[in-house]
Amino acid sequence: MKPIGLLAGVGRLPVEFARAARGMGFSVIAVAVTGGVDDELAAAAHKLYTISIGEVDKIIRTLKAEGVGEVTMLGKVTKELMFSGAVSLDERARRVLAGLKDNSDDTIMHAFVRELAAEGIGVLDQTAFIRSLMPAPGTLTKRQPTPAERADMEFGYAMARQIGGLDIGQTVVVKNKAVMAVEAIEGTDACIRRGGALGRGGVTVAKVAKPNQDMRFDVPAVGVGTLEAMIEAGATALVIEAGKTLVVDRERVVALADQHNITIVAM
Repeated sequence: MKPIGLLAGVGRLPVEFARAARGMGFSVIAVAVTGGVDDELAAAAHKLYTISIGEVDKIIRTLKAEGVGEVTMLGKVTKELMFSGAVSLDERARRVLAGLKDNSDDTIMHAFVRELAAEGIGVLDQTAFIRSLMPAPGTLTKRQPTPAERADMEFGYAMARQIGGLDIGQTVVVKNKAVMAVEAIEGTDACIRRGGALGRGGVTVAKVAKPNQDMRFDVPAVGVGTLEAMIEAGATALVIEAGKTLVVDRERVVALADQHNITIVAM
């Protein structure tokens, strides 16, 4: 079987990818680059290594030793680790970061992609094996949005596109056509909780792809954790970009939304 690499972060997406790739006859060589990777990944992949995201040289040497010529990157790896000192950087990682014009998500990821390419390792479109997780336009839940929620969805969608164009984040929380919170380094769930607190519930969450989204990394995704954060925040509506947002564990997500009277629309 042809080996394919998987650099795995937190969440269900790495497991979904590993299962899909195995079903297509690939040998999945997974590298857990952060703590908290889904326990099921060990069984879903053929091999699983645990190497910190800061050990760039070791990651590359491991992939090459396994004969990996293509890799995908899936799962949450929060950038705040880089600033908290929780991750030790090897010499190669320090060299890569030292040469960057800034520390935005796209700048860092493009530098890592170039580092892999220099070693003959290509980076795949994140959705290449899991496009079925991206819903078509329409309402996913039983409840349709109210006119006020629909207006907030359209407003939030437009705001999220603007924020994405600046490479700040992909999520905004809005209420009555006013922005309550914008996602930055803290991530989607923390943004939702903050927006819900500021809006005192009844908020709408919008998550979209960046206008020039590089599908090799940072493709927007929502899952059960997203819904749990929305429930905690008192959010009533979620809008995502149809055909460009991954919905992980869709049946569980929709069931949870229906249970809490939350409407979800792919726009």
